[in-house]
Amino acid sequence: MVGRVRGPALAAALVAGVAGGAYAQPQPQPQPRPAEAGEGPAAAPLDAAARKAVVEAAIARIDANYVFPDRVPAIAAALRRKLASHGFDAAADPKAFADAVNAVIAAEAHDKHLHLAWSPRPLPPLPPAGGEPDPAMVARQQAMMRRINYAIPRAEVLAGNIGYLKMDMFARPQNAGATFAAAMAFLQYSDALIFDLRDNGGGDPAMVAMALSYLVPPHTEINRFHQRGSAADEQIWSLPYVPGGRWSIDKPVYVLTSDRTASGAEEFAYDLQQMKRGTVVGAVTWGGANPGGFMPIDAHFAIFVPTGAAVNPISKTNWEGTGVRPDVAVEPARALDAARRMALEKLAATATGERAEELKRLLAGPPAAAAAP
Repeated sequence: MVGRVRGPALAAALVAGVAGGAYAQPQPQPQPRPAEAGEGPAAAPLDAAARKAVVEAAIARIDANYVFPDRVPAIAAALRRKLASHGFDAAADPKAFADAVNAVIAAEAHDKHLHLAWSPRPLPPLPPAGGEPDPAMVARQQAMMRRINYAIPRAEVLAGNIGYLKMDMFARPQNAGATFAAAMAFLQYSDALIFDLRDNGGGDPAMVAMALSYLVPPHTEINRFHQRGSAADEQIWSLPYVPGGRWSIDKPVYVLTSDRTASGAEEFAYDLQQMKRGTVVGAVTWGGANPGGFMPIDAHFAIFVPTGAAVNPISKTNWEGTGVRPDVAVEPARALDAARRMALEKLAATATGERAEELKRLLAGPPAAAAAP
């Protein structure tokens, strides 16, 4: 599950979505951004016929795939009304047109994942149903992901033996699993663990499940997905085995969040919070809970259509529209210092001897002494 994707990241996201399974999510660059000058040829203005073609194609894909079919008639009617009343005429620029379409969709669907995206560069052709994506495009995407270490830029042991892991995306475990396992092996002897998801826009639910499996017992139900047309929800369980073994099922865990924490990253925080396995520190998150994938419309437009909806087995609901509310609300810039101090205080409460003296000294020191952002 990812947040919104624009510009050159869309091509990689489209291919990744095809390569994955039903709940595998497209994988953008860690910090998606709008198209910028120089990223492709100047966009040709859209005429009325082009705008109508995109709207009708978007409606068709929503109608065929959206997890909540009862919402489709209202979405379709609102888009067609806007089109018929010339409400999109001022949006000749493709990016402005996509934003205008999304404003209509958002007002009817109340679903942050359901959105139209535009790329200044041509999107890669998709294979026939059941086929494999273009190997060259997949190779380019994997090379990009390797260059950013599968969006795991930092693993560190802070003073006081507190582990710190920054993840900017939950990449597919088939590709990123070994990198994540190596980071967890490096942190295996830490007494507390901080996951920094303040810049994490989401990713693959299977990677979320793998990460959670390091923190909870085997065969723990962590989430469910309701899929359109399915009589029963798909249950997601922690793995019976993880490379290197579980970090701990009871040592303190903290998750740092911001309003940029989105989708699959929200699931990670929400699931730990519901299981009372971790403390969420920071700001309310983005608020998108429905996984799906990008579906192409033409050479430059694609629409992300949620095909499933997360259903937490404890709360029986999810974080769509509300975001994950932190247990400890602080400015995101101060979240690491706050979580580090909470971890030191918790460890100090049961420490004795030299360890107690060490923790006491650290708590008396400056807040950022061992927790640079």
